[in-house]
Amino acid sequence: MSRGRRYEEPKLNLKKVFAVILAIIVIIMSVFIIKGIFQRESSKGEISSKTYFAVYKNNKWGVIEENGEIVIEPAYGEMIIIPDNKTDIFLCTYDVNYDTGEYSTKVLNSKNEEIFKDYVKIEAISNHDENNNLWYEKNILKVQKDGKWGIIDFDGKNLLNIEYDNIEAIKGIENALLIQKDGKYGVADKEGRKILDVNYLEIDNLGETNRDGYIVKDDTGLYGIVDSSKKVILKNQYQEIKKVYGNDLYVVVQDGNQKLVNDKEEEILTKGFEQISAILKTKNQGIIYIENSKYGVMNLTGEVLIQAQYDNLVEAKSNVFIATKGEKQGIVDIDNNEKVPFNYQSIIYNGTGDIYVAEDENVDSYVMNSNFEIKQTGILIEINTSAGYFKLRQDDKYKYYNFKFEERDKTQILSNNTLFLDKKDNKYGFVNKDGNVVVEYMYDDATEQNEYGFVAVKKDGKWGVINNKGEVLKEPTYNLDDYLVIDFIGIWHLGKDINMNYYNQE
Repeated sequence: MSRGRRYEEPKLNLKKVFAVILAIIVIIMSVFIIKGIFQRESSKGEISSKTYFAVYKNNKWGVIEENGEIVIEPAYGEMIIIPDNKTDIFLCTYDVNYDTGEYSTKVLNSKNEEIFKDYVKIEAISNHDENNNLWYEKNILKVQKDGKWGIIDFDGKNLLNIEYDNIEAIKGIENALLIQKDGKYGVADKEGRKILDVNYLEIDNLGETNRDGYIVKDDTGLYGIVDSSKKVILKNQYQEIKKVYGNDLYVVVQDGNQKLVNDKEEEILTKGFEQISAILKTKNQGIIYIENSKYGVMNLTGEVLIQAQYDNLVEAKSNVFIATKGEKQGIVDIDNNEKVPFNYQSIIYNGTGDIYVAEDENVDSYVMNSNFEIKQTGILIEINTSAGYFKLRQDDKYKYYNFKFEERDKTQILSNNTLFLDKKDNKYGFVNKDGNVVVEYMYDDATEQNEYGFVAVKKDGKWGVINNKGEVLKEPTYNLDDYLVIDFIGIWHLGKDINMNYYNQE
């Protein structure tokens, strides 16, 4: 328990004798090792084949596993934090005094046993990206004693000594921890290694990973860049450094003006623009600049390639730009030739599939190849780069295509499923891999089977759930009209705030 302030033949065959002795020794050692493992697992969280989720019922929070069975009864007034849903480490907060900020914490495992009892405070390290998607740093927890913070792993091993005033994640960056001590900041990784010493007044990430380097402010009050090996890229001599970089080029502010400099601190571009929005991906090609609130393209000698005429300009790939005019988007090339007309509300580019997806005001999607030819239309449901497909809703059916725009049978794509969504006479039902009907066509809407084996079904405006055998677990009783995503684990449905990733029955 912890308490603090709010905010895991007669003649002997000697070879045989020695072999038997060795085997006995191995068995004895194995017994002790196994015993040790069980002793450790009884006090620490363990990695499991199970998956855990926070649940909410009757204004209380608990934990379920992937089959929907309750692991921790909903009895806590604050949401239970599960830093890694494959590990049974559950962080509970209770006895909260909202007036004073006082609260108590404890960590439970799947046996409802309290673990990691030696600390005053234990917290997960939360992080989120620019779209506010929440995650927690895996396999580490921050712990407090005597008002100072450190880091342990899920086995309770000390990784970072308890000596810091605060520890938090650098926003949007995995495995980059901002450590604070005596008014100065440094950076550590989740193994406890010091990436940057605690010497700086401010530290921020430069790019999207912990290897891209850091923007640092020193005692002079000026900014520079240091990479993850502590090598100084730019000295601390700038009033500001923008998070715009590429090809060893950086955007800085000096004497009140933006400049483009290289890693030798040589000035590359100093005029012809008010701001630099991006550095083009092809080396030595140029920048996207802003002038009079309009976007254009300029090369590194200052020659304008595309006049500043667009309300936004984003490089999709080399020599191709998604451009905005007013409230519409189209695509132009480096010579400002229109490749896709300005008829769409939005356009995205997927580099893995080398496809463009444009969406109109009716939320209809148009999937184009690298030559900007429309190959499929419908409502885009998913782009799965790891499995190499995209999913469209076409004529009220879900269809799957690879990145060559070849249709794929859902039994190939969803190879682990036992049920497959089907439609007949304007009603939804489910068939097996052989096409035999398992669930009759009686529902107004339904979802494909999720990775845990459950399908959501809708009838008369209400939602229920069916298991992987086609058995009804819960008749359609939930009104989920206000929910962005419909998903079930057992009889628990996904909560409204999908970023929090919890399930409830209310």
